[in-house]
Amino acid sequence: MKEYKNPLIERYSSKEMLYNFSPRKKFITWRKLWLYLAEIQKELGINISNEQIIDLKNHLNDIDWERVSFYERKFKHDVMAHLYALGEKAAIARPIIHLGATSAFLGDNTDIILIRDGLNILLKKLINIIFRLRNFTLEYHNIPTLAFTHYQPAQLTTVGKRSALWLQSLLLDLEELEFRLENIHFRGVKGTVGSADSFKKLFNGNLQKVKYLEKKLSKKFGFKNVFSITGQTYDRKVDAQILNLLSNISQSSHKFSNDLRLLQNLKEMEEPFENEQIGSSAMAYKRNPIRSERMASLAKYVISLSNSSALVAATQWLERTLDDSANRRLVIGQSFLAVDSILMIWNNILENIVVYPKIINRHIKEELPFLITEYIIVECVKNGADRQDIHERIRIHAMKTNNKIKLEGMENDFIKRILHDKKIPIHEEKMNQILNPKNLIGFSSDQTLEFVDSKVNPILNRFSNLIDIDNNMDRKV
Repeated sequence: MKEYKNPLIERYSSKEMLYNFSPRKKFITWRKLWLYLAEIQKELGINISNEQIIDLKNHLNDIDWERVSFYERKFKHDVMAHLYALGEKAAIARPIIHLGATSAFLGDNTDIILIRDGLNILLKKLINIIFRLRNFTLEYHNIPTLAFTHYQPAQLTTVGKRSALWLQSLLLDLEELEFRLENIHFRGVKGTVGSADSFKKLFNGNLQKVKYLEKKLSKKFGFKNVFSITGQTYDRKVDAQILNLLSNISQSSHKFSNDLRLLQNLKEMEEPFENEQIGSSAMAYKRNPIRSERMASLAKYVISLSNSSALVAATQWLERTLDDSANRRLVIGQSFLAVDSILMIWNNILENIVVYPKIINRHIKEELPFLITEYIIVECVKNGADRQDIHERIRIHAMKTNNKIKLEGMENDFIKRILHDKKIPIHEEKMNQILNPKNLIGFSSDQTLEFVDSKVNPILNRFSNLIDIDNNMDRKV
């Protein structure tokens, strides 16, 4: 029997996100931190030779996993295991590796790098969803459809206006994602409890050298911000903020998947269904919305994980306790992998989503007679009728029509009843004008076009380099 396999790895996530949180990227980043730390220390006058720097560079990528495992079993300490394994290969550099540093120097700075790189992977996928959803919104901006409140027919909106609501949620998520990327902070070189005492001794009390070391190191990894103060670790609220962002993206995704499944039940809209795809092992006719359901399932998982990071942030002791470590090792990577999967599914759905305008129009016709009662009242009053009398006549006809529909399965004959009622002064020509769905969508179309033009297009223009027209993103659907 095979051992357990993580479905996010086996079935769902992209190669780029899997690599981002892979052991290989993590530990190569550790080695880069050691290398750049040594380079800058040498620049600042520490006795480190060119040969030692070259030795480190030559062994950035050749991780001996068996030796790492051996040392980790021996020391029960991952940093020391990698330090000894690297020291065996980079024997010349061995005496100066990890000079003045602590485990959090490697772990926390690496985690921040992986989080930042993970956010950039999600950014591209999010932009592509916005791009495809924008195109869908424009295509259907003027197509009337029933709007629902409490999942009961309300007034009319348009298909594009509804999808603009999905877009609006994503713009809020994108705004937060950009904020997090813009304001993410490198942990820097802070020593064992954040006081940088080891570096004070290394540089003989020269604070400016420590500041220079930290600033230059952060720039080498592409960060413009560095925490000015930490304990042993960076503030775990950062993880909670990132997980909250991933939760927010998942909430938007889940809302879309809910709406699409409701509409698929109405046969108005449908996610892609491939020619040889099987919906049910027993019911051969079924077209189950498996993509939307998978989105919803993964979204629930991410939303639940966000609470875990909040608990970690709330329960840290003083400068640091290690009860965050195993939790973060699981929660951060898993959340990114799951959101990556969600966004790939969403992109795939939008690539071949199907709309059925005739079904949409049929549903409008079934409900429209009841939706125009206020218009009928207003028109009758214009023609000299008493508002309360007309309201009562309409109420009686509506009740009788409802009974016919629900008890006898008859078609909606409400309009015929109104036109044949001599006490309701409205002409058939005027009634036909009122019954035109496009006259009942309010400013839906105008609102949608203005929203796309003023809010969505500027974002897509700004991130045009991230748009994948052919949707060739690595995906497992």
